[in-house]
Amino acid sequence: MAVHSNSSADAQSRDKALGLVLNQIERNFGKGSIMRLGDASRMRVETFPTGALPLDLALGGGYPKGRVVEIYGPESSGKTTLTLHAIAQVQQQGGVAAFVDAEHALDPVYAAALGVDVENLLISQPDTGEMALEIVDQLVRSGAVALIVVDSVAALTPRSEIEGEMGEVSVGSQARLMSQAMRKITGNIGKSGCTVIFLNQLRLKIGVVYGNPETTTGGNALKFYASVRLDIRRIQTLKRSGKEYGIRAKVKVAKNKVAPPFRVAEFDIEFGRGISAVGCLLDLAEETGVVVRKGGWYSYGGDNLGQGRDNTVRCLEQDETLRQTIDNLVRQKLSEGSAVMANSVRPIAGAAKPLPEDTVSLPGQAAAADGG
Repeated sequence: MAVHSNSSADAQSRDKALGLVLNQIERNFGKGSIMRLGDASRMRVETFPTGALPLDLALGGGYPKGRVVEIYGPESSGKTTLTLHAIAQVQQQGGVAAFVDAEHALDPVYAAALGVDVENLLISQPDTGEMALEIVDQLVRSGAVALIVVDSVAALTPRSEIEGEMGEVSVGSQARLMSQAMRKITGNIGKSGCTVIFLNQLRLKIGVVYGNPETTTGGNALKFYASVRLDIRRIQTLKRSGKEYGIRAKVKVAKNKVAPPFRVAEFDIEFGRGISAVGCLLDLAEETGVVVRKGGWYSYGGDNLGQGRDNTVRCLEQDETLRQTIDNLVRQKLSEGSAVMANSVRPIAGAAKPLPEDTVSLPGQAAAADGG
């Protein structure tokens, strides 16, 4: 009995000391600087759509808000297209987006074709890497910007390299710049709720015989600080009547801190039009059994939609009512955890069941559940 009384007194003393130190920390560093995980008011990770439903599913809902995202891949694989769709989605939700064009390669006409409000898009074409990252830091700390895209890490040239002579060796200067920048801005990104997407290029390691010889530029800091890393590849060239009109892209979630990683999504990117939303819908409709393919024909409810994937996509593009009906059914199937057959969605079938309030949900899932 005496032992129980002593342990109870020790627990009260410990709780009192803990309360005092927590209050002291909050007075010194502000409210929310330390808290119990169960008391955290903003632990739920909110997301916004990517513009491609299969990628939303692979990410567990979309791009996470208040996090760093890295998208890397070979040239002409769809990296910039992905970010332009993300910008369009943010603007449609009333948010402000910024594009730091370190490569000086942004095409406003193409951006507008993808749904970007180019008149209200903030754009910067910095002279140095330091200038670019300082602009990113100030935009993040303002709390007024929802999404910042940096295109690309490889083009963030340190001032010392620009001011030096051509051919002068500058070892590790870009990696040091990125490491310092990530340490500085990551905390502010989480507080402001701003998502920062870094595009990155691939390089080949010298002398690698076994394993993957590919690596990204800018050192290792971004790999550690990024909550999501996407590896995008072009796996097929799309042709119509012998002419190329787009590519088939495959995105692997190489890292994900807010949902299970290593999921895969595939979708079409059409030249001049961006990600084919109808193509994404048709793929998921087939995988969930809403649309059935027999031979070369696609059918819905016993009625043929078209012969061949291209003709079926055109049919759905022309019939908005049918397209919306299939879209609602697909979202309903996914929310019910429907069994699917393709590798792009198989890992996420179990995660597509109704989600509790404290977890990430699919974009438009609530509307689908209501039949909207």
